[in-house]
Amino acid sequence: MKHSIIATAIALSATAASAGSYAEPVGEAQPVPAAAAQTDWTGFYAGLQYNDGEAEASFGGATATGDFDGFGIHAGYNHDFGQFVVGGELAYNDIDSDGNGDGDLTQLRARAGVDLGRFMPYATLGFARVSLESGGTDVSESGVTYGVGGEYLVTDNFSIGLEYSRSDFSDVEGVNGLDLDTDMVQLRASYRF
Repeated sequence: MKHSIIATAIALSATAASAGSYAEPVGEAQPVPAAAAQTDWTGFYAGLQYNDGEAEASFGGATATGDFDGFGIHAGYNHDFGQFVVGGELAYNDIDSDGNGDGDLTQLRARAGVDLGRFMPYATLGFARVSLESGGTDVSESGVTYGVGGEYLVTDNFSIGLEYSRSDFSDVEGVNGLDLDTDMVQLRASYRF
């Protein structure tokens, strides 16, 4: 009996000793991948654009169309609210109507877009002013302009874009009953400050 008490005491002390000294193997902490850098569209920008478009004039039931192209400049400001981007832009376009005269188209527009990282699709809405000179006749009118586009950040400060816009001018000044509509595609390049 004395041996069984001693054996039990030794067994219990050995179990307690090994339980206290057992430790799970320690593994190395896995590195946490860095979060993708957030793109911020907030700030001023300015740039150049090339325009290609078509104008449609309607007068007394008759319609005439003509092509035009030209170059322009733009400047604006965007504010990035996380998922959405809102801003405003002023653009000037010098247009040549393929032998039928030339003029200019100025647009003051609001822009609203979706922040998809380095790409931002957007819509525009605003006011436009067109002035044309053809065959000694000068016409000018104000109207509404609207469109859609997309802009891609090539670097943090340089972006390229493609945009479609339409401007509607009703009852063109100086010619009662003349309506003029323009559809324009722009290839744009902008520098962000």
